[in-house]
Amino acid sequence: LMMRLLSAQARVSGFKIKKGQLGENDFPKIVQAASIIAQEQPIYIDETPAMSILEMRAKARRLHRETPLSLIIVDYLQLMRGTIRRADLRTQEISEISAALKAIAKELSVPVISLSQLNRSVESRHDKHPIMADLRESGSIEQDADLICFVYRDEVYNPDTPDKGVAELIVAKHRNGPTGTVRLAFQPEFTLFENLAQDDNYDYLGDDLDTSTGTISDSGFDELEDDMI
Repeated sequence: LMMRLLSAQARVSGFKIKKGQLGENDFPKIVQAASIIAQEQPIYIDETPAMSILEMRAKARRLHRETPLSLIIVDYLQLMRGTIRRADLRTQEISEISAALKAIAKELSVPVISLSQLNRSVESRHDKHPIMADLRESGSIEQDADLICFVYRDEVYNPDTPDKGVAELIVAKHRNGPTGTVRLAFQPEFTLFENLAQDDNYDYLGDDLDTSTGTISDSGFDELEDDMI
């Protein structure tokens, strides 16, 4: 994770960092990136395997008392354990974890981002764009989440696509704002997403698209950005 963070901040290939194949100009970039990262708020990484939701809540509370947390990220939800430990009740277990994550967010007043697996059925469809029904093992994820986003890259499935280097951020659910799709530039060598020059023929966020100009109102992006921070 730290190598990816350094790669994105320094704009140095993650492969080069991992293999130690750095050029003379790469070292100053990495040193500067490390300095910037170190000056930011501390990042706590807990790699405890199969952590239970009760363990996570206890650790989050302790850290929050020491230094108020700004964000909690779970990678990923299906790797966690609930209090239900029966294979035939896995859906209920995921529902319990999903509800508990929402409770933690409310208790600590901290946004919680949880990654989730998708069902394999998406691979067998002609249209590979993910939808909320693809969320694996529980409909409660769709119910509990305030904001659900998917990332789709057409070049993963269609090597000849004209959209190479483009990722679609699909806002499938937004409890307090618009839904729709935003196109981003993706730089795989840095594992980095960046703003993409606007495509006037693309309906990014339907609710905020100005059909007379083909552009998006600033309010749509502001609301989305505020809710994702």
